Amino acid sequence: MEFDGSIRDLGEVAVQPLIESILACSDEDWSAQQYRQKAYSVHEQTQSLVMVFCDGWPQIEVSRQPAWDLLKDSAVPLMHSILAEHYPPGGTIIRAMAAKLKAGAIIAPHRDTHLSFVNSHRIHLPITANAGVRFMIEGRPQKMEVGHAYEINNQRNHSVMNSGKEDRINFIFDYLPKAGAAPGHA
Repeated sequence: MEFDGSIRDLGEVAVQPLIESILACSDEDWSAQQYRQKAYSVHEQTQSLVMVFCDGWPQIEVSRQPAWDLLKDSAVPLMHSILAEHYPPGGTIIRAMAAKLKAGAIIAPHRDTHLSFVNSHRIHLPITANAGVRFMIEGRPQKMEVGHAYEINNQRNHSVMNSGKEDRINFIFDYLPKAGAAPGHA
């Protein structure tokens, strides 16, 4: 969603239970859903644990995906607490996933142009990080710390490069406000 600026730090969050759930997942879990990597060329070098995903616009259908049972107990309460603190009630989480960028991999510069992205808030929670990760928005590096939640302006060009020796994992979810709800933050 477009907003003034590139990134908003939503503050500290209790992410440890989600970190533990994600890091406990197997290689098979990370390979269970390949839609994102096949449908979006910028995500070819990623792996995902997809909990929920949406189809269609403007009538959307949100469906549970393979990682729902793996992450729901730790992810759902955390997402709801972030939303309750920062966003108007009554909307829908239309996507939720952990996204892994392997060491040495990149996500090329892009904008999220589908109307479901244009109209929803994209929230990132870093799960693992290393000094070699460069998350860029409009050509400027953005620092994201484990233990914080961030909303990114996905309408601006953004990219990620992981030149570190460890994988980088972020939990990402998209919140579509109720039609007519005033945008904004508490």
